Amino acid sequence: MTPDEQDPAARPRDEAGEPDAAIVASDTGATAPDEQPETPAAIALEISPSAERDDLRRERDDLRQALLRRRAEFENFRRRTDRERQTWVAEAEAALVKELVPALDNLEQALKTDSSEGGLHEGVALIQRELLATLGRLGLVVHDPVGQPFNPLTDQALLHEEVPGTAEGVVIETFRKGYFFKDRLLRPAMVKVAKAPSDPAQSDGEDAASGTAANAVH
Repeated sequence: MTPDEQDPAARPRDEAGEPDAAIVASDTGATAPDEQPETPAAIALEISPSAERDDLRRERDDLRQALLRRRAEFENFRRRTDRERQTWVAEAEAALVKELVPALDNLEQALKTDSSEGGLHEGVALIQRELLATLGRLGLVVHDPVGQPFNPLTDQALLHEEVPGTAEGVVIETFRKGYFFKDRLLRPAMVKVAKAPSDPAQSDGEDAASGTAANAVH
């Protein structure tokens, strides 16, 4: 046994008169304060700034992607809402104009019935013109296919009649006018359509006889 081990008072002391910590630690098997081993917490503190930056970058990228998705969803929602709103407005306008179309029919029928040139006739004609002008500004277009080829998409044939000198399939009379509203068929026109002669040979003979008679007159 050494003298230091026998007499603790004989151990080296520091400037304050206290036993040297390194020697005390070596005697007791402990580690001096300046020589403590690095713990997991200390290691985590050393690498935490880099890990924190990586976490912040990932969080930033996630937030950016979420923002882009929300922006795209909002743009799609806005466009869809605009389309639906335009469709609702067009449907409402078309429904209103369609309700006024029978009034146009009545005004036109009144003008056909009353062929006089009195003040009443002029008043009805004025109302018709103003109503047509107002509805025309909204998008109403009158469809009167007289003289045009029959179109089953826009016309409704009520009668077919042979008309000399008129090609087959041509509209020769309109019973009720049709209407378009903003390039959309609001109501088809009811018409009479020319049809082919039932006996072409007889028709040719009649045409030849008519030509001979005409030449004889000249």
